[in-house]
Amino acid sequence: MNYVNVVIDNNTDKTDRLFTYGCSFSQVRPGDRVLVPFAQGDRIRPAYVFEVMDHLEKDIPGLKMVREIDPEYSLPEEALEICLWMKKRYLCRLIEGIHCFTPSGTSSKAGKARRPYRDAEGLGGPVESLTLQQELALARIYEKMDSGRHHSFLLHGVTSSGKTEVYMRAIERAMEKGKTAIMMVPEISLTPEIIRRFISRFTEEKIAVLHSRLSMGERYDEWTRIRRGEVSIVIGARSAVFAPLENIGVIVMDEEHELTYKSDKSPKYETGEVALRRAMLNKGVLIVGSATPSIVTAVRAEEGFYEKLTLTERYNGNQLPQVEIQDMREELKNGNTSVFSTRLFGLMEETLKQDKQIILFLNRRGYSTFLSCRECGFVMKCRECGISMTYHKEEGNVRCHYCGRSESLPTGCPSCGSRYLRHFGSGTEKVEEQVNQYFPHIPAARLDLDSTRKKGSLDKILSDFRKGRTKILIGTQIVAKGLDFHHVGLVGILAADTTLNIPDYRSAERTFQLITQAAGRTGRGEARGRVVIQTYEPDHYAVTLGARQDYDGFYRIEKEIREGLKYPPFADILLLTVTGKKEKDSLEKAESVYKECMAAFGNSPEYTLFRPAAAVIAKQGNQYRHQIVMKVDRGRRKEYAVVLEKLKKTYGIIIDINPASMM
Repeated sequence: MNYVNVVIDNNTDKTDRLFTYGCSFSQVRPGDRVLVPFAQGDRIRPAYVFEVMDHLEKDIPGLKMVREIDPEYSLPEEALEICLWMKKRYLCRLIEGIHCFTPSGTSSKAGKARRPYRDAEGLGGPVESLTLQQELALARIYEKMDSGRHHSFLLHGVTSSGKTEVYMRAIERAMEKGKTAIMMVPEISLTPEIIRRFISRFTEEKIAVLHSRLSMGERYDEWTRIRRGEVSIVIGARSAVFAPLENIGVIVMDEEHELTYKSDKSPKYETGEVALRRAMLNKGVLIVGSATPSIVTAVRAEEGFYEKLTLTERYNGNQLPQVEIQDMREELKNGNTSVFSTRLFGLMEETLKQDKQIILFLNRRGYSTFLSCRECGFVMKCRECGISMTYHKEEGNVRCHYCGRSESLPTGCPSCGSRYLRHFGSGTEKVEEQVNQYFPHIPAARLDLDSTRKKGSLDKILSDFRKGRTKILIGTQIVAKGLDFHHVGLVGILAADTTLNIPDYRSAERTFQLITQAAGRTGRGEARGRVVIQTYEPDHYAVTLGARQDYDGFYRIEKEIREGLKYPPFADILLLTVTGKKEKDSLEKAESVYKECMAAFGNSPEYTLFRPAAAVIAKQGNQYRHQIVMKVDRGRRKEYAVVLEKLKKTYGIIIDINPASMM
């Protein structure tokens, strides 16, 4: 008889440990899903085997037995190592790590496999010639892949420099060696295009797709294909890093700077860190790529953590786009209240006459950003979250973009009854309306979260634009990331300083990245592209350096600021969130956590602890929220992890290490 240590599929701190059972199944192995009797009532619960033993150090009275092994679920043994590491790294529960690796949905009752993108057409073909810079980058990547040892690369390439071709050739090399590959993109919207390019090169049968927009059944069937070893390449958003592949030769993380790679739900993992860990365990190569690497990644490359490879020229030899900055303060002085500056509007007319396409980027969806009463000053806010609700004209309602709560548009002010309830700010819906008003005979489309809710709508919008059926594409940050269209002559960035006003230490970095990435969507064909940046802060270094595409200049300034103020990567920021059904309970619990942190860490110069404060989203659902922010010098993570693990079990706090958002 064997003995097994298992983690019970029960997401509570009380069961967050390994339990020992006897097992009469000789074929049991680590990673298997088993069914076991648990707790006093011996209720049958699923569990995952972490360790198999042929004997016990000491007898366990009343030892229970494994009832059966579930043949449909089995994880690679490497997944268990990742889960143990995640528990220490992100202070999550073991079962939360396991759930990252396990499939959603169930098998089809009809026994028919559900395959997303089965009928997708290939896009483009093999590139016959490479630039010298691409060849040099691939030579280094091949050398490390052939060595059979782990290595990490940062591929820093300007927009349209051919990074995707480097990725595909590295994956091709891995497959030649009988190994597998993971290809990640930051947005689900980017998967259709990358899938089509990969189908042209590798065929659909060798590719599986993992992301949250698939149906539950599709996700289950894709997971099963991967686990059975039927595919060599997995493509997807951040969840693809947990694909149950074995013998991974290369992991690619494109647009590595994007905040979407940071999980906002427990476990609050960093995709790049998980990818690195998996690459190390598989002795494979990790490639993270971007035209605008995050400051954290750039510093790590400077310190030798990544080997940096650079692509400084566009693949087609074209110059980077010609960029202009338009000061919207001057437009207002001149009486222009449109969302378009005079210069941008003129270039739009000129571009359309040349039969070129236009992309208009505004990182705010909806029609207007908030509703306010001009009589009493009332601002309509979400009852659950306390943040301003956005007006959606198309649906005739106001909606909270945080929790999704929606309400009918009131006819008058809910506070004073006045009819002077007005819309302020502009979103993509309003831009679309003005485009249709000024250019009524020009086909336009909107690409944002609202316009792509229906399955298949995203693919259709992108396909119509690629085929030239749509001439003007209006969108949020989706349009600024990785899309490759060859007939775009003009990009208009309508409110470049939107992200500058977010209370976040990365606001300048995010602004610079969005400007650079959005500008990179033009000039990918034969002609040089044009970009107009509209802003109320034309002299801010993130705007001026973004307009010049000067990454090195921006990096030098931002690195100095981060180092001086002790922001990542020179320190860790911890966000501790405490909740309670009453505001008083939440605050009292937060004060207790604060006192225990002070007692544990004292006045050490390596730690900075800020007093509890109400969260920006002060109430979520029926829970009030308070937060404690803590800064810790780099290299001290193990010390604070021990203390926080105890506080987590005592007070049920939510811990986010280097959060993507402080909301």
